[in-house]
Amino acid sequence: MEQINWNEFEKVELRVGTIIKVEDFPQAKIPAYKIKVDFGPEIGIKKSSARITDLYSKADLLNRKIIGVVNFPPKQIGPLISEFLCSGFYRDDGSVVLAVPDKDVPNGSKLG
Repeated sequence: MEQINWNEFEKVELRVGTIIKVEDFPQAKIPAYKIKVDFGPEIGIKKSSARITDLYSKADLLNRKIIGVVNFPPKQIGPLISEFLCSGFYRDDGSVVLAVPDKDVPNGSKLG
């Protein structure tokens, strides 16, 4: 595992946001949803593709708090331009478990 220093870690903007919209993403090569997340007034609303269809329904995700990396450059994923990375953990079967705060914090809160 490559080590990083504190200054490198501080560059990663891991922020809390609330999922405000979830749609199917049939054009994705790997099953995914299109999600819109409110990251608070400083960052605003961002969209992304999330490969979380194995464990979560659209109804499960709506209004759920998640943790996202919001300072990656935009990335084209099929017809969608992804504006952040939804964070999660891969299980042995390939499904993804979302990384989420265990208590309520305001949208835009930074992991630090």
